[in-house]
Amino acid sequence: MKQPSLSQCKKYLSALRKVKGNYVTCEKLAPILGYYPEVINDFFSYFDPIVVMDYSYNLRSLESRLEEYINEAAIAKPATPKAPKVESNESEYESVNDFIYQKMSHGGFIDKNTYLTNSDLKTLKKLITIEQNNRKNNK
Repeated sequence: MKQPSLSQCKKYLSALRKVKGNYVTCEKLAPILGYYPEVINDFFSYFDPIVVMDYSYNLRSLESRLEEYINEAAIAKPATPKAPKVESNESEYESVNDFIYQKMSHGGFIDKNTYLTNSDLKTLKKLITIEQNNRKNNK
């Protein structure tokens, strides 16, 4: 079984809390979520495998396990490092020509097979917009 996603868990938990009553089956939960009872049982089988065999299983008893899973998943989520923003004032290149000369030429010859990373393309885009703004202002 694959692990359920955090957003999917939150969706099922909110649906469980919307249902009134102490005994909640997959048939009661199906109209709220808009899924077939089999799909709901497959989801909850990650937390208790008996759910798939017993359609009268009380899903309310799995509410605490679902909350624990959400809390653990929120804590364990690693922070992804973001690429530094390219601002027009902080560019290490003076112009588009300077960028092409430094990044795409080797020994005075332009290398057509040079691979530009995403940050290189963002820098080039900024340099192009600066160049276009300068040309508009000079007219």
